[in-house]
Amino acid sequence: MLIADDEPLARERLRGLLAEQPGIELVAEAGDGREALHACATHHPDLVLLDIAMPGIDGLETARHLAAFEPRPAVVFCTAYDAHALSAFEAAAIDYLVKPVRPERLAAALERARTFAAGRNGNGAAPDGEPRHEQHRTHLCARLRGSLRLIPIEDVHYLQAEEKYVVVHHARGEDLIEESLKSLEEEFGDRFVRIHRNCLVARHEIVELKRAPDGHVQAVLRHGEHPLEVSRRCVAHLRETVKHL
Repeated sequence: MLIADDEPLARERLRGLLAEQPGIELVAEAGDGREALHACATHHPDLVLLDIAMPGIDGLETARHLAAFEPRPAVVFCTAYDAHALSAFEAAAIDYLVKPVRPERLAAALERARTFAAGRNGNGAAPDGEPRHEQHRTHLCARLRGSLRLIPIEDVHYLQAEEKYVVVHHARGEDLIEESLKSLEEEFGDRFVRIHRNCLVARHEIVELKRAPDGHVQAVLRHGEHPLEVSRRCVAHLRETVKHL
């Protein structure tokens, strides 16, 4: 189990409550979402007790990243506010505890977590089989040999599908993520535009469209080393998009 809360006193109280519960092993604590994701990549906890209001990457976004982990941990939110309950369950949390957490509610949440772990299929998907992204993430999460890298969305230049991965071309280089280009387009369609069946480009990166010697249309990017090919079916829409940039 992992506790993630930016308030040391809140973590201390949860530690005390967990000490009274049988069969619980606390493997790590984190003070914000970024620390929580790194700790989960290292320790692979079955359950994360997660605060919502944290600096940087908040609890809701952290939960949306955790939903793609393999194996996927159960997430229980522990928060001082009950206004986030709907968003919490949209982020695939299995329970929602309001501070101060009562021992009996914590025990019930732990039982739910055990049931979740017993029936977990490990595919990181919501019950309907599709990842849930009702709210846009601010980062993409790339797994790196047991660790991870969080890539700010505003730093991404373009996304290119290669076999079962998507290559994220960003301000600091390239990384692979295990997400589909289709789901990324659905989530970030206001920021990226499709130029090819295998490529999404950040709208602000497009400088111009030009025709190559072979007749194909290419997109010239602000930070691209070379132009990217635009498929015929995307040309008309892309020309219209460029007019309004």
